[in-house]
Amino acid sequence: MVARLVIAAPSSGAGKTTVATGLMAAFAGRGLAVSPHKVGPDYIDPGYHALATGRPGRNLDAYMCGTGRIAPLFLHGARGCDLAVVEGVMGLYDGAADQGELASTAQVAKLLKAPVVLVVDASSQSRSVAALVHGFASWDPEVRIGGVILNKVATDRHEHLLREALGESGVPVLGVLRRAPAVATPSRHLGLVPVAERQAAAVAAVAAQAEQVRAGCDLEALLALARSAPELYEEPWSAEVGERPHAGGPVEPTRTAPRGDCPPRRIAVAGGAAFTFSYAEHTELLTAAGAEVVTFDPLRDEALPEGTSGLVIGGGFPEMYGSELSANEPLRKAVAELAASGAPIAAECAGLLYLARSLDGTPMCGVLDADARMSERLTLGYRDAVAVNDSVVAPAGARMRGHEFHRTVIEPGAGALAAWGLRQPERRVEGFVQGGVHASYVHTHWAGSPEVAARFVEHCG
Repeated sequence: MVARLVIAAPSSGAGKTTVATGLMAAFAGRGLAVSPHKVGPDYIDPGYHALATGRPGRNLDAYMCGTGRIAPLFLHGARGCDLAVVEGVMGLYDGAADQGELASTAQVAKLLKAPVVLVVDASSQSRSVAALVHGFASWDPEVRIGGVILNKVATDRHEHLLREALGESGVPVLGVLRRAPAVATPSRHLGLVPVAERQAAAVAAVAAQAEQVRAGCDLEALLALARSAPELYEEPWSAEVGERPHAGGPVEPTRTAPRGDCPPRRIAVAGGAAFTFSYAEHTELLTAAGAEVVTFDPLRDEALPEGTSGLVIGGGFPEMYGSELSANEPLRKAVAELAASGAPIAAECAGLLYLARSLDGTPMCGVLDADARMSERLTLGYRDAVAVNDSVVAPAGARMRGHEFHRTVIEPGAGALAAWGLRQPERRVEGFVQGGVHASYVHTHWAGSPEVAARFVEHCG
């Protein structure tokens, strides 16, 4: 049995990231092995979770991975831990647009049979907090709200009014946090600034969050609530044996690891401050499929790792490092040469921009005959995608679910051979399939389609 809590809020901006990260760090500081999780596709919050716990931050996304994989993925990440803390996404009951509860924090809490702690921004209310909490606690009887943490409380008098109002609600107050500038994390156009870009400041912020939580929360009561969660009768997910859903039929196991004594293929994965978006399961799946995964930093390394036979370039913020990426001409040339050789390259969002001819007029790798630029428009949302052409990622006709999140545009938006046909919010094709290159704005979670990793490694020769 894994003790577990889901940290949720009535809406975005209530402070659940601060509270969740602070709880992770506070419990870890007491010597507990804490497993950090994040509902939804977000890449940035898990970086702070990892800093707080010393373990990989893992995502639980029911849209991209399927509801049947949420508990197994959770158990995989929480293996050997004393406690798991799951940070929610948006408001408690907010999920994929026009999909009911799908991918909401509430749905994940139900799938995990986990008690929910509601973080409420109390800065502009007193007695009304009781009506708010009552509404959230009674909306779905399958969601168990086990307590409330009141955030941004102004004074002792304010705290008294809030506690008095909640006294008859049946939902205990498990913490009261004052406003504290030291715990704040700076944001920009796509959310929080990633840990990799502010390591020392991030360490200080997480330490401040832990101290705030220790001072303002009843950690013993929270731990007891976490331990009240029932056992999950599921098998932990494994990268060695994934699951492949068949339309109209049961889920069947499929081996991702190669048979025989094939030598490992070396796959280079972009990292560093410009490429911080990745899911831990991708590396695990590639390794299970027979690859040796080596991380490199396009801001600093002037060559790809020796013996690279495949390249994965995930998301991040190349727009913040355009001049530095461009100045590393030897690496740009090496990437272009690898692409010209036909080697498999999987690029998502930031990777797409890096492979373009230019980004905001600054030369990039020139693999794709396309130019990218910053835009005022935010493109955000889940995507139901169909592979338009055969590629190193998927055969034509394969369906995958993904997510877009960017403030850039690329022109043209698709190559002569497009990567994906998207069904919503509007029908369009996007991305590029060119030789061994698959480049797209769509982020995918390979745990939802583990055959992707095996297919990619197979193309590495």
